[in-house]
Amino acid sequence: MSAKASLSQVTGMAALVASLLYFPVGAVLALLCFAARDVSIHSFITFGDTFNPLPGLLMWWVFAFVPAFAYAAHVSRDA
Repeated sequence: MSAKASLSQVTGMAALVASLLYFPVGAVLALLCFAARDVSIHSFITFGDTFNPLPGLLMWWVFAFVPAFAYAAHVSRDA
């Protein structure tokens, strides 16, 4: 990360990328888990009923945010 992109700009870009990829990637993962292991959508979202649905969705978004942040930092460094 250089002086060209501040931490807030990289974080904002990462949040945007994570949010845009959240539904399509999550849908593909959920369908693959259902097809391969017969995991219900509810169990997939809630991590096997470890969390309620809303915190489970938030956890999935955080899992999407981490690689998106690395991507945003890499792209902003090269810009």
